[in-house]
Amino acid sequence: MEVYTTENEQVDAVRRFFAENGKALAIGVVLGIAALGGWRYWQTHQSSEMTAASVAFQQANQAMTDKKAQGVEDLEKFAQNNSNNYGVFAALQLADHFVEAKDFANAEKQLTQAQSQAKEENLLSLVNLRLARVQMQQNKFDDALKTLDGVKGEGWTALQQDVRGNVLLAKGDAKGAREAFSKGLDSKPSQTLQTMLRMKLNNLSS
Repeated sequence: MEVYTTENEQVDAVRRFFAENGKALAIGVVLGIAALGGWRYWQTHQSSEMTAASVAFQQANQAMTDKKAQGVEDLEKFAQNNSNNYGVFAALQLADHFVEAKDFANAEKQLTQAQSQAKEENLLSLVNLRLARVQMQQNKFDDALKTLDGVKGEGWTALQQDVRGNVLLAKGDAKGAREAFSKGLDSKPSQTLQTMLRMKLNNLSS
């Protein structure tokens, strides 16, 4: 690197630098400003989109809650057209509706869609837990066990192992079910879940 020992040499070096690179610097500054403006526009756009999605979700969800004829169809369209948390919430609501109607195939369809859209780990864990339960109802035991592997986080361990135990028991694996229920207890869950897991273990021992 050149070392400039006098002020005049330093000034001349700066002048030469800007003479040679001034155009590129100017373009860089303009692009930087444009990028900053684009980023701010994108943030505003995203915020507006989420606000609109929130309002649309509330309307579609209310229509379904009120048991209007178009409610389910409107919520299905909303879930398909919104690849965000609101789309996931809509799919979860639809899955609950189909489970109540004993339509487990459609419930699985909605939860699979939600699974592909959920970005946040806890929300994805919730979706996977419900999907595994629905798959178990259809005797898709191996699919359910694979889905349960996607339930992450210590706070989900007890619920995950509870469902895993149920699936293994339905599959005829009493030993595996016992191990799963025991793991669930070892994770120190809520009092209600502890009682339920102990009851299941006691039933297996009797």
